[in-house]
Amino acid sequence: MNAPTLAQALQHAAQRGLARIDAQLLLLHCVGRPDAGRAWLLAHDDDILSPAQAALWEQLLARRLNGEPVAYLTGRKEFFGLPLQVDARVLDPRPDTETLVEWALEVLQPLSAPQVADLGTGSGAIALAIQHQRPDAQVTAVDYSQDALAVARANAAQLKLPVRVLHSSWLEQVEGRFDAIVTNPPYIREDDPHMPALQHEPRQALTSGADGLDDIRAICAQAPAHLVPGGWLLIEHGWDQSEAVQQLLKTAGFTLVHSRQDLAGIARCTGGQIPCAPGDGQTVK
Repeated sequence: MNAPTLAQALQHAAQRGLARIDAQLLLLHCVGRPDAGRAWLLAHDDDILSPAQAALWEQLLARRLNGEPVAYLTGRKEFFGLPLQVDARVLDPRPDTETLVEWALEVLQPLSAPQVADLGTGSGAIALAIQHQRPDAQVTAVDYSQDALAVARANAAQLKLPVRVLHSSWLEQVEGRFDAIVTNPPYIREDDPHMPALQHEPRQALTSGADGLDDIRAICAQAPAHLVPGGWLLIEHGWDQSEAVQQLLKTAGFTLVHSRQDLAGIARCTGGQIPCAPGDGQTVK
């Protein structure tokens, strides 16, 4: 069989049921033009894949149809405008998590040189996004997985962002107090029917007990001792967990507890503030 043109490759992917955006990203990767954009494919749709490119294309197409994330196949993912290195050691960063970053930047806005911790940092996406937007911040990226920390360190070095990377089970080995603690922890139930679709991602970064809230409980219990008066804890969680997370925060002594919606209008993040002492003067948002 002759090697296909770019247009034929995309048509073949569509016939096999692959989403067009996924096929375009994989094809750009195959031809060594990952930053060229989809318009480049249209302008070069008659270009013919080399035998090596065609073989790689068929391999990646099969793996994507088997459920592997595009980010793992290309080794890259953009998050909050930053190009990240991503592989199967860490979760594939989701666009909805940008809601958490935007909220963190909002509560940090009135502060000078804020201290921030990102728990369960994975690829470092959240920590690096905050550090990039707030160069004056001191950001600590925390994870229990040494594999994940290796990915986060590589991304920090590649982006030349001075994020501190720390090994800890949540806050157990973390010292000091922070103006904001942000986290996208595991929050899926062990028996969730969606788990087979996530088979290629690290399970320990996804599931958290029978109701999916074990890690969030631990974080809510540990966080007050690691926040300054007026400090915030912001948590990403499952689509149906906002009420439960709000209650956990209130029980732990947080005030101004509320949730924020993601791009699909789902309550995706919940946060609360440690009360300020009388006359403290901290800005409350």
